[in-house]
Order: sequence, then C-alpha cells, then structure tokens
Amino acid sequence: MVFLWPSLLWLLLILPLLVLLYLWLLRRRKVQALAYPGLALVRQALGSRAQWRRHLPPLLFLLGLAALLLAAARPLAVLKLPSEQQTIILAMDVSGSMRATDVEPDRLTAAQNAAKAFIKELPRHVRVGVVAFAGTAQLAQLPTQSHDDLLKAIDSFQLQRGTATGNGIMVALATLFPDAGIDIAALGGRQAMRVLPMDQVTRPEPEQKTFTPVAPGSYRSAAIIMLTDGQRTTGVDPMEAAQWAADRGVRVYTVGVGTVQGEVIGFEGWSMRVRLDEDTLKAVALRTNAEYFHAATAQDLRKVYETLSSRISVETKETEVTALMALAGAALMLLAGALSVWWFGRVL
Repeated sequence: MVFLWPSLLWLLLILPLLVLLYLWLLRRRKVQALAYPGLALVRQALGSRAQWRRHLPPLLFLLGLAALLLAAARPLAVLKLPSEQQTIILAMDVSGSMRATDVEPDRLTAAQNAAKAFIKELPRHVRVGVVAFAGTAQLAQLPTQSHDDLLKAIDSFQLQRGTATGNGIMVALATLFPDAGIDIAALGGRQAMRVLPMDQVTRPEPEQKTFTPVAPGSYRSAAIIMLTDGQRTTGVDPMEAAQWAADRGVRVYTVGVGTVQGEVIGFEGWSMRVRLDEDTLKAVALRTNAEYFHAATAQDLRKVYETLSSRISVETKETEVTALMALAGAALMLLAGALSVWWFGRVL
C-alpha cells in the first residue's frame, strides 16, 4: 500500500504507547485486587468469559484508531473498478480471406458469433459502434446502446476484396472524434471513408483546433477492438493509423483470427494463400498501449472476446481509499464503545 502523506505514519507510534498504558492500568488494578481479597474472589467467580469481554472493547478501539491514523496518511490501493470507457468501436475485417475455413465454420462466421456474444456481455450503459473494412472502410453502425441494432449490423456483413486495416482504425477514430478533421485521402488512402450520413456531407467543415498529443492509452472514454485475419493490401499504413490512435490516447486491441501458417483459398477462378500478419497486429497494440490476442479456433475467438469484455468493463487502477479506511476506523471505535456500554455499563 502506498501513502500520499507518508510522514503522518509517525502517528502510529501512539499505538504502542496506548498499549503500554493499558497494560499499566491492568497491573494497577491487579495490585488493587490483591489489597481487597473479596474483589479477587468475585473476579475468579466470573470466569474466563468475563476476561475476554474485558479486553475486546479496548482491542477494537485500538484497531479503529489505527485505521484512522492510516487514513490520515491518505492510502492508495490497487482496486478493480467499473471502467470509465463508455464507447467501444469494433473494427471487423470483411475481406475475402475471411471465407477461409481453418476456423470453423469459417473465419467470418466465427468472428460474427464471437462479436455478438461479446456485445451481449457488455453492460447496457456502454455504447458500441461497428466498422467494417476490406478494400474500403465504412461505419456499419453508429455507436449505440441498442444490442439489436448492433447484431443486425454484424449479420449484414458481405465479403469484399482487399484488406485496409489502417483505414479501419482511421474510420473508428473519425467516429470517436467527428470534429478532428480526419481525412484518409490526405494520409495516402484513396478509398472512400463513409462516416456521416449523406445529408451532412455538404455541411461546412468545423474549424480545426490545435491538437496536442497525449500519452498512449490515457483516453479512458473509448477503445477500439480490431479483428482481422490478413495482411494489409491497400489503404493507410496501419502503423500510421496506430500512431494517430496513440496520439489521442485511444487503445487499439488487435485480434488475429486464423492459423499462423494460413490457408489457400480460391474464388472466381483465382487462388491465394492468406496468412496472419501477427507482427503488425502486435506492433499496433503495443504502440497504443493495448494488447494483441491470437485466435486460431472459434473457441479461442470466444475466449478472446470474453477476456476483452472483462478487461474493458472492469479496470484495475490505483485509487485513494482514505474514506473507506476512515469509515472502517470509525465503525470499529463505535463498536468498541457499544460493547463496553452493553457489557459493563460504561465507555471503555
């Protein structure tokens, strides 16, 4: 345990002094009992039960005082608390390689089922948005608390050619920061980025504000989860997109689906081997102070989403527990006084 004001811990030296005072008082009473034999006989008749009752209230009082003195030093403890993250963007790969069957029944279906189970496990207050990316990236569902709308958006995925992992991250960022002026074309990605409804496209662009980067992972109001199975073939460099996310403090959790050795798939007269680019996915997660997960089977994928659900819904952080410590101390001292009055008709 860490203390913000550790110098006040010297006050704990009061406790051994009080213990010595208590022992001195017990010794003094014992001397008085020897001077009056009748009093000693009465105490002997009361038995051992009265003896432990006699010492319990002072013990509780000392424990309560110790808790209050610790509270004065403002203790910090590592606790698991409800996450402050309120918005999660699922960026999901819908490229043609997702038809591979090395993850049963196929990569896309397994990813859809796992994502839907993940959404159902999230608290209702968390908003979730869905981004689908292949050769282009688009917002499939605006962040919402409606699980039904999210499930419909995931079920509507259609496979397309190309894999623009960087575009998926950038569209997710544009969804989280609509006034940031994020432009994929300016970053070298020529694919369309559909984020806002068409009736809002003609609106004048907001005046851009001066941007100051923050520490990676420091933005606690949102997170991005990107699920993909292949290497980037077009669009924005995913590492450049990861840097945009890191500068804004947004964590990008990456999930690699499929086997490392990959699989040969064919479609409309062509065939190719689709491999998992783990190195890039690990680098994206590392740059944004997040984590990478590998899912080689449908069961692995479900476990990954279960892990992500628990880590995003609850986070471990250092928190000041002064109030809790003071409350515990006060409760112990009140209990000590109440027992003393109940058993002996006096306060300690």
